[in-house]
Amino acid sequence: MTITVVKVEELVAHPAKDQLHGVDYCLNSNPSWPEAIILGFQHYLVMLGTTVIISTTVVPLMGGGNVEKAQVVQSLLFASGINTLLQTIFGTRLPVVIGGSFRFILPALSVAFSNRYSIYINPRDRFRRSMRGIQGALLVASLLPIILGFLGVWRIVVRFLSPLSAVPLVTLVGLGLYQQGFPLLAQCIEVGLPELIILILLSQYIPHLLKSSRVDRYAILLSVALVWAYAAILTAAGAYNNKSPNTQFSCRVDRSGLIGGASWIRFPYPFQWGRPTVNASDVLIMGAAVFVSLVESTGTFIAASRYGSATPTPPSVLSRGAAWLGVAMFLDGLWGTTSGSTASVENAGLLALTRVGSRRVVQISAIFMLLFSVVGKFGAVVASIPLPIFGAIYCVLFGYMSSAGLGLLQFCNLNSYRTKFILGFSLFMGLSVPQYFNNYVVTTGRGPVNTPSFWFNNMLLVIFTSPATVAFIIALFLDSTLGRHHSLTRKDSGRHWWGKFRHFDDDPRSEEFYSLPYGLSKYFPSI
Repeated sequence: MTITVVKVEELVAHPAKDQLHGVDYCLNSNPSWPEAIILGFQHYLVMLGTTVIISTTVVPLMGGGNVEKAQVVQSLLFASGINTLLQTIFGTRLPVVIGGSFRFILPALSVAFSNRYSIYINPRDRFRRSMRGIQGALLVASLLPIILGFLGVWRIVVRFLSPLSAVPLVTLVGLGLYQQGFPLLAQCIEVGLPELIILILLSQYIPHLLKSSRVDRYAILLSVALVWAYAAILTAAGAYNNKSPNTQFSCRVDRSGLIGGASWIRFPYPFQWGRPTVNASDVLIMGAAVFVSLVESTGTFIAASRYGSATPTPPSVLSRGAAWLGVAMFLDGLWGTTSGSTASVENAGLLALTRVGSRRVVQISAIFMLLFSVVGKFGAVVASIPLPIFGAIYCVLFGYMSSAGLGLLQFCNLNSYRTKFILGFSLFMGLSVPQYFNNYVVTTGRGPVNTPSFWFNNMLLVIFTSPATVAFIIALFLDSTLGRHHSLTRKDSGRHWWGKFRHFDDDPRSEEFYSLPYGLSKYFPSI
C-alpha cells in the first residue's frame, strides 16, 4: 500500500524588507561603462518631456517665440545637469534627477500676466521683462528650502513621518500627475497608444518570454525609436495636412519649433535675460510652489531610496537634500528657467522599470543634459519627439512611483481601524481637494479663495492643487495626533521599522549609502 504525503503550504505573510530585493544594480554598484552610458541617455530622454512641456506651455504666454522657447529648454537642461550632479554628490546622494516641475507653471504665469508687464507692446520685450520677474521671485523664494535644510528644520519635520503617513505622500506624488498621463497621450491617440502598448510589451512580457534577455532595461529607448519613426512616416505621408492646428502640433514631428529656434552652439549663462526684478507678491506665490516642490521631492527621495535598494533615508539626509534642492532653485533663478527644481518623478519610476538604481547612471544622464544644452540643434532634434509619446511613458513611470508608496504598507498594520482611517481619508482628500480647486478655476477663472490679496489667493491655489501636499499635511497631522499615547500606535504606523534609521549612526548601512564623498562627512556630519 502506497501512502501519499500531502504537503500543506503554510499561509504566511510576505516578510517586510528594509531594502527592496530584485534590484540588479543598487545605489553604489554600477553596470559596465557602455551600458551605463546607454542607461544614462535613457534617463536624459525621460526627463526631456517635462522640460519641453513646461517651456511649451509657459514661454508663448510670456510673449516668447520659437527662439526663446529653445533657449529656455537649453537653460532648463543646463541647470538640471548641474543640479543633478550637486544632489547626487552633496545632497541625498540618491539616484535622482533634478529637473523642472509642473507646480511652477502657475506662479510663472501669474508673473507673466501681471499688469505691470502689459505696457510692453513688443512680445519679446514682455518676455524678457517677465523672465526677469520670474528670476527674482525664484532667487528669493529659494532661500526657504536652503534655510529649512541647512538649519535642520526639515529634519525635525520629516522625523514625524512614519511609513503610514509616507504612503499617501509617495503614492500621490505619482498619482497626482495623472493629467500628464493618458490625457496627454490621447492628444494624438494613433501615436500615443502604440507607444504605451509597445512599452508594456518590451518591459513586461518580452523579458518573460526571453528569459536571458535584458530588453526591459532599454524598453524606453526601443519603444520611442519605433514610434517616433512611425510618427515621422505619418507626417511625411501627409496624414495630418488637413487636420486642426492642435492635432498637427501634437502628432507631427516638425511642429515643436525647437529645431529652427535652437542655435548650433550656445552656452547658457547667468542673468542672460538681464537683471532680475523682485516683487513681494511674486515671491510669496513662488514660495508656495517652492514648498510644494520640497514636499513632493521628499516623497520622490523616499521612492528612489527603495528603488535603489538603499535603506530608508535618515531625516538628516532628507534635510540635506532639501537644502541642495534650494540651491538648485537658486541656480534656476540665476539662469532664468521659468521653473524651479524638483526631484524628477518620472526618473524615479525609471529606476523601477530598469531595476538599475546606480548613482553613476544618473550622473551620466546629467552629463548628457549639459552636453545637449550647449549643442542646441542636436538637443532640439531629440526634444522634437511628439508629446503624446511622453504621455504614454508617464503612464508607466508615474504608476511605478505610486506603487513605491503602496509598498510602504508592508510596515503598517492594515487590520487597525486607525490605520484604515488615516490612510483612506488622506488619500481621498488628497485627490478630492485639488479636484475641487481645479474645477473651480475651470468654471470661474479663479480659485475658490477670493480675498482682496491676489498673492494670498494664488498661494493657496498652488498648495491645494498639489495632491501630494494635501495628503502629506493631513496624514502627518492625523498620524501625529490620533491615538498618540495608545500602546499599539507606534507599531501600527510602522514607526518601529523606521525608528532604527531616525539618526544617521543608528544603522551602519546609512554610512554606506549616504555619507558624503572626499571625507566631507567629517566636517559636515549627519545626525
